[in-house]
Amino acid sequence: MQSSYDPKTFEERIYQKWMREGYFKADAGSGKEPFTIAMPPPNITSQLHIGHAMGDTIQDVVIRYKRMKGFEALYIPGTDHASIATEVKIVEKMKEEGLTKADLGREGFLRRAFAWKEQYGGRIVEQIKKLGISCDWDRLAFTMDERCSKAVRHAFVKLYNKKLIYRGDRIINWCPECKTAISDAEVEYKAEDGHLWHLRYPVEGGGFITVATTRPETMLGDTAVAVNPSDKRYTKYHGKFVLLPLADRRIPVVADHYVDKAFGTGAVKITPAHDPNDFEVGARHGLPVLRVMRDDGTMNGEAGAAYEGLTREAARKKVLSDLDALGLLEKTEPHAHNVGHCYRCHKTVEPIVSKQWFVAMKDLAVPAIDGVRAGAVRFIPKRFEKMYFNWMENIRDWCISRQLWWGHRIPVFYCDACGFETASETDLAVCPKCGRAARQDEDVLDTWFSSALWPFSTLGWPEETPALGYFYPTNVLVTAYDIITFWVSRMIFSGYEYLNKKPFSDVLIHGLVRDAQGRKMSKSLGNGIDPMEIIEAYGADSLRFSLVSGTAMGGDVRHSREKLEGCRNFMNKIWNAARFVLLNAAQIPFAPFRQGAPGLTLADRWILSELNAVTKVVTGYMDKYEAGLAASAIYDFVWSKFCDWYIETAKAEMNGGEAARRERTVGVLLHVLRESLKLLHPFAPFITAEIYNSLPNKDATDIMVSAFPLFDRKSAHPAAVKGMGEIMEIVRAVRHMRQEMRVPQAKRTMLYIAAEPGKEKLLAEGALYIEKLCQGSGLVFGIPTGKTVQAVTETGKVYIPLGELVDEAAEIKRLLGELETVSAEIKRAEGKLSNPGFTAKAPPALIEEERQKVEKYRQLKEKLTLSLRDGVDK
Repeated sequence: MQSSYDPKTFEERIYQKWMREGYFKADAGSGKEPFTIAMPPPNITSQLHIGHAMGDTIQDVVIRYKRMKGFEALYIPGTDHASIATEVKIVEKMKEEGLTKADLGREGFLRRAFAWKEQYGGRIVEQIKKLGISCDWDRLAFTMDERCSKAVRHAFVKLYNKKLIYRGDRIINWCPECKTAISDAEVEYKAEDGHLWHLRYPVEGGGFITVATTRPETMLGDTAVAVNPSDKRYTKYHGKFVLLPLADRRIPVVADHYVDKAFGTGAVKITPAHDPNDFEVGARHGLPVLRVMRDDGTMNGEAGAAYEGLTREAARKKVLSDLDALGLLEKTEPHAHNVGHCYRCHKTVEPIVSKQWFVAMKDLAVPAIDGVRAGAVRFIPKRFEKMYFNWMENIRDWCISRQLWWGHRIPVFYCDACGFETASETDLAVCPKCGRAARQDEDVLDTWFSSALWPFSTLGWPEETPALGYFYPTNVLVTAYDIITFWVSRMIFSGYEYLNKKPFSDVLIHGLVRDAQGRKMSKSLGNGIDPMEIIEAYGADSLRFSLVSGTAMGGDVRHSREKLEGCRNFMNKIWNAARFVLLNAAQIPFAPFRQGAPGLTLADRWILSELNAVTKVVTGYMDKYEAGLAASAIYDFVWSKFCDWYIETAKAEMNGGEAARRERTVGVLLHVLRESLKLLHPFAPFITAEIYNSLPNKDATDIMVSAFPLFDRKSAHPAAVKGMGEIMEIVRAVRHMRQEMRVPQAKRTMLYIAAEPGKEKLLAEGALYIEKLCQGSGLVFGIPTGKTVQAVTETGKVYIPLGELVDEAAEIKRLLGELETVSAEIKRAEGKLSNPGFTAKAPPALIEEERQKVEKYRQLKEKLTLSLRDGVDK
């Protein structure tokens, strides 16, 4: 191993070795228990961002753990064609060249799009590899590759033939900027401060009805005014007509329970072509549907000559001005309300009537809801079920058609000659009914239609492939909470509909990555973190560990340079510890560690027991997908127990122990290092592989195909854990005393120990550690003569001749301070125990705990008092 930790020198080399050896590949014929994760496919427009890095790291931690546990672990990679996002980028690039889609035509545009995909689509794949992600790259999928395209057509035709896919005129969400329909799940609602305008509509025969609206420009498409049938204020207007201002059109007053009597004036304008609720009211009352807006958001001829060609915003201003001039704008009120925006371009969405393709969702949602309710599919954390149920139980039909060219073209074919229409899994050039020319629908499918099939289309469906039979259903989906409605819900209903099986057992939800101040990362704030820059500066392992350690599932993660520095320091700590172990293994003939071997030191037994304990803890956390807690447990064990304590005791053995003990200690060092590397490997694969390959005791060709450590009850040494804990307490007490007295680090002193009754054997076994770790120049059992300073513990007293340290006054002051603290603790605990309110209500265990505290502090007070009297005064 090189002298310093430099991940640039080995990360790429190790990853290429894993690829060459085929360690990432999964075999459907192995006979092992399968474990499968399908990667949420990033868009081909994307570069790896910090959110991708976190999600992919969590998945890789799980898959590497399961692989080491003996599962046939499959991690399926892939990318998404991302219809809207990709087409927008291509059109922007064409605009720079002075080209439009019309200039190229559909076929020419698609050729350019596929060329763009080849140029940029692989970029994110290579970046994912830099992160150390262990996907089976032979199974790399793309949502528009031949296999996935076949699955999309098969799924569409199946639903079409079941009449669960239909085409109709309905209110949809229209993005005038992207010029395409988008589904309800793709609309982002933002609270905006707007206005509520009160407009006066003249009633035939005299009088006015005042309506309240947030969208005055759409009044040009009104076909009724609605009131609640139980609202007595408007009973006299039932069945009457009003004259629509600015349009010279006569429209009816209808009574409908949809109207909220408490909102505005209790009377509302009905515009079936531009509001989903109005559309439903219009359908109930047989109202005409009058669309007054074009696809680009400008007003059309139906709006009237005075308004045709105006933008939505300009039309609003003119309508309000014209109504005011006629005395029909009664008043304007401030009004905060939620406004829908396109999730891609973030422009305001226009609800509009349009002929589109829809999936009838009501019946499809039922098994998907039941599956989660029954626990067949679990959300982790469980609280995210609420978001899922809220969406699925209030589901609307899914608009799946998009007015784009890039994507899966809707496989419906028409014959203009005979009017025949059919859906087909293969292209039709001629009508199967009359033999004349057939044409295909111009629209493409919503990107999420193909993504909904991802867990099984990537395994070969609709073919009954060995991979599909073996690896499906998958085990866990790892994703962020912001696409539960977009994607998770659709995969669940698709799995039940097409295969009659759940797509996965668990949905593991992680949060979003935020900056150190808790803000969402964005270009506008300038707080974005480029994972590639981090890997270049700190290494992939530091980035991976920083994204996982200390995080809770479902919670957002705050990321900072400080956290990265801490993780880099952790990697450096492991590197230096490994160098110490390997250097000693090269110089000292070591006895390979055997479980139950005789002659183990107190520290040996302690660290082996602690290793066994952390193995149990980490395994428990990982089996529950609590990767953040597992990482923290490993960190604490490696940094504190192995590096800060056991390696220090090992140094004492190397410098002062017997030859046989040194040989056994090196064997234990190698064993604990190897098993620690295995525990850490899923989180930090590169550094663990590099060190493992240098071990003289490695037990596999590579760490990623080695066995994960197993908890073994026989490896527990509770007496050693307790005993070593007492030795460590003594060391801490002496170090604290030296620190308080500002004793120079390098200064060595004699140590004298007076053991408490029954602690003589333990202190004799730990004497070497106490001497070396407390900067002792020697250690003697007994009480010295002369003035001393003392460290008092429950196990014994440590005396240091005062003359070897500092002045007597400082020591007296220190002991008095400790005595004051202990006396305060006794008073506090005794006060609790003498309080009837506490003893009557507190659990017995808590009362007993307080009693034990009192006894403990009394004993300590007695020792400190004796120290003040006997120690310093001697």
